[in-house]
This record gives sequence, structure tokens and C-alpha cells, in this order.
Amino acid sequence: MSNDVGLGQMLEVAVAAAREAGALQKQKLWSDFSLSFKGEVDIVTEVDRACEEMIVNRIRSAFPSHSFLAEENLYADGDPAWRWVIDPLDGTTNYAHGFPWFCVSIALERQGELTLGVIYHCMMDELFTTTRGGGAFLNGAPIHVSSRQPLRQSLIATGFPYDAARGNENNFRNFFELQLAARGVRRAGAAALDLAYVAAGRLDGYWECKLKPWDVAAGALLVREAGGTVTNHKGEPHRIDDHRILATNGLIHDEIETLLERAEKAEPVL
Repeated sequence: MSNDVGLGQMLEVAVAAAREAGALQKQKLWSDFSLSFKGEVDIVTEVDRACEEMIVNRIRSAFPSHSFLAEENLYADGDPAWRWVIDPLDGTTNYAHGFPWFCVSIALERQGELTLGVIYHCMMDELFTTTRGGGAFLNGAPIHVSSRQPLRQSLIATGFPYDAARGNENNFRNFFELQLAARGVRRAGAAALDLAYVAAGRLDGYWECKLKPWDVAAGALLVREAGGTVTNHKGEPHRIDDHRILATNGLIHDEIETLLERAEKAEPVL
């Protein structure tokens, strides 16, 4: 295939790569796989690396000139106009502990603009897909963000950075403010799935900090295409290299943004 193929064909390749990696994740879960540390608590498993190699090889065989930004490896420069942004196993800590909440996340940027996204949760066989201007889908059926409001009646989600015990930007103050204001806050441990659930209307909002591009690329596009709003914590347009994200159904966005601003001015926790 060349760069002139249609977006639909590119999506097909991404879906095939995600399903293949998801099958490996399901096969290896609860098995005796090896893991290592990228930091004091930030781990990587052999399954992460195997899935990334599998995904990159499949996409590269179809689009050999494209470039890649992936979590576990650096890749030789390709055509910067086409960049695949890949988290081969989002939720590695969950996976390493046998907690079945993790996914594959694949996105494609064309000239710096998110163009397609795929998130695959193999344990529930749920495939979230999106293309820019083409809507958002779950297993082929259209999905939309919720219409729930206000924040007091909403279920939202977040996460905490690996170095939360050592840095001021640990999200604890944000969590305190929003836990008091919302119906409930969930912390499941896979950013891409949190974003997919906002897109599907299962969650009404999600915020987090200290994220990487591969954590949010596919999910951010999903939320937008499902009718939601995605910004940084100050309400400015979100870019995937922003380390803070706020994604909502749009109806509770201002409420959360106001609370995040208040939390930022408060004394840090720890």
C-alpha cells in the first residue's frame, strides 16, 4: 500500500494490528511472563514489547514510509506527515497484576492532525474506532457522549502519575475537589479506556495529568468524534503532547475546569 490509500484501508490495518495484539494479551494474561522496571514503580512486561513489535511490523508492512511514536521503543525517522502513535498495552500495571482492565491504543496523525484512532479491550472484545469527521463507533455501532449533567449527577474518572508519592503534581488535590463535587470518581488505571468510556457515554468526564501522547491520542479523537469536548485543564485546545487532559460530554466541562483551577491554587497534598 502507499500513502495514497484511503483512510478506511488505514483503519483496517490498525484494527487488524489491535486485534492481533489483543489476542496475545488475552493469551498471556495470568501466565508466567517476565517484567522489568523503567523506573521505581513504572514497569514494562515482555507482552508490552511483543505487542508493540507486532503492531509496528504490521503497520510498517502496509505503510513502510510512515513514522512511529510508541511507548517502548524509538524508531528510525519516517515520513513526518504520517505518524502512528501507539500504546501497545495501556494499563501495564493492571496487566502485571492480572487485573483485566487494559487495552491496545493506536492513532494516526496526518501532518500533525489526529486522523484515526483504535482502542481494543480484548477481555470484553470491545473495539472502539474513529476517523476524523467520520464519527465514533463501538463494534461498528455509533456511540455518543452522555447528556448527563450537572457534575453532582455525573460519574467521572481519573488516574495518578507513577511518581505521585514524590512530586507536587500528584493529582491528589484535584481528586479531593472532584470527589466531593461529583456523584462518583473512578480510577481504573488505563487512560485510553477511560477516554473510550467517555466517548461511549459510560463515563461523563475524565481528567488526568503527566500523560504521554500514546496515552491519549486515540481516545481524544474518539471523544471529539462522539460529540464531546477535549481540552487541557485550562480549557485550551488539547494537543497530544500536552501532559494534562480534560475530556467530557461538554455539559460538565466548565464545572470541572473551575474546580481544577481552584485545586491548582490550593496547597499541594504531600
